[in-house]
Amino acid sequence: QVQLVESGGGLVQAGGSLRLSCAASGRTFNTYAMGWFRQAPGKEREFVGTIRRSGSSTYIPDSLKGRFTISRDNAKNVVYLQMNSLKPEDTAVYYCAAKSGTYYSISPREYDYWGEGTQVTVSS
Repeated sequence: QVQLVESGGGLVQAGGSLRLSCAASGRTFNTYAMGWFRQAPGKEREFVGTIRRSGSSTYIPDSLKGRFTISRDNAKNVVYLQMNSLKPEDTAVYYCAAKSGTYYSISPREYDYWGEGTQVTVSS
């Protein structure tokens, strides 16, 4: 079992940057692909990015590519989401999630463990 704790959220002005962290418990962090999702009020949970368990490959949707990057440090059991050039529409609760197995996924249904989320608010 994996416990995930997100941090790094907050209030930032449009155009600013934030780096979210997700710390995982346990010794098996490197056996999980990791993902980031977000959910704004009244909207469905949205895929933000994912990274393979080795960190060798990542996927960011085209709508966020160029502004968001995902990385991980398996020695520290942490996955990061670097967000640059933030926009008000990026305002949401951001969640990290862990998925068993080698391959990553864009579907939240395939993730086994979730953190409780961290709020990101971008002011205009």
